[in-house]
Amino acid sequence: MDLSLVWAIIILFGIMMYIIMDGFDLGIGILYLFFKEKEDRDLMMNTVAPVWDGNETWLVLGGAGLLAAFPLAYSVILSALSLPLLFMLMALIFRGVAFEFRFRAHDAERHFWDKAFLCGSIAATFFQGVTLGAYLQGIKMVNQAYAGGPLDWISPFSLFTGLGLLVTYALLGSTWLIFKTTSELQTTCYKLSQGISMALLVIIAVISLWTPWMDSRIAERWFSLPNLLWLSPVPLLVIFFFYKLQRALKAKAETSPFLYTLGLVLLGYAGLGISIWPNIIPPEMSIDAAAAPPQSQQFALIGAVIIIPIILIYTAWGYYVFRGKVNKDEAYH
Repeated sequence: MDLSLVWAIIILFGIMMYIIMDGFDLGIGILYLFFKEKEDRDLMMNTVAPVWDGNETWLVLGGAGLLAAFPLAYSVILSALSLPLLFMLMALIFRGVAFEFRFRAHDAERHFWDKAFLCGSIAATFFQGVTLGAYLQGIKMVNQAYAGGPLDWISPFSLFTGLGLLVTYALLGSTWLIFKTTSELQTTCYKLSQGISMALLVIIAVISLWTPWMDSRIAERWFSLPNLLWLSPVPLLVIFFFYKLQRALKAKAETSPFLYTLGLVLLGYAGLGISIWPNIIPPEMSIDAAAAPPQSQQFALIGAVIIIPIILIYTAWGYYVFRGKVNKDEAYH
């Protein structure tokens, strides 16, 4: 068994689950920009209140898996991206506090926690995107150690990916609200989703051209034959899902817009993975070069095999218990 490959799949799966589940959660916070009424904001929060605090479990799984299976990559990535990761974690903490305190605040104080939730959601998402962009553009290494400066993560590309993730999570949030709400809030989200989805398509196109322009190896992977033929389903499926999303929004469908948005997000995630595979630290360090000893990977894998099904079960159960529409006269808190 190729333990490095198994662990790479586990880590990629954990990050993917985090992007999906915390994505619409953070997206709801970003959408506070468009909803000013207390009743709307209460309803938006109540769509995720029973499940939101379990979403970060997948982020912890991805980070812990990286430390256990690829300690060299963990060391280099944290050295290179410590500041944006720190800012992201601070924003997540601030946002989590605002989430709970908002429901208990007096009317005169609630506006402060609304702003805290909004700013925390935007900051956490933005710095996640900046971290992704800085990672994709490559990390300088010498003798298996980070050799760059403390601000190398700041670049036009990383700032653009930060903005891109804001748009991505906003679309996840708006289509989630279509799925979970009714009446005026749902109607507003239909309109928002159409505009946000157009912006997302532009962002996907720009990043799809920018990444091969940055690295000739990525360009060769995507545009040389026969790779061009083998990988062509990815952009074609992006166009297909975008078309289906627009049709679903115009038809006022309730479930399919969220599913098509998930499809777009997963295709974008797959495209980025294809661009750098099998490297775990772009542009050159592979998963095998960064791997821990097989004994360490094997020992940690035992724990992963036990804990991942448990996480999946309680996550699925939580969403099942709180399934269905959320109304204004119902509240979790």
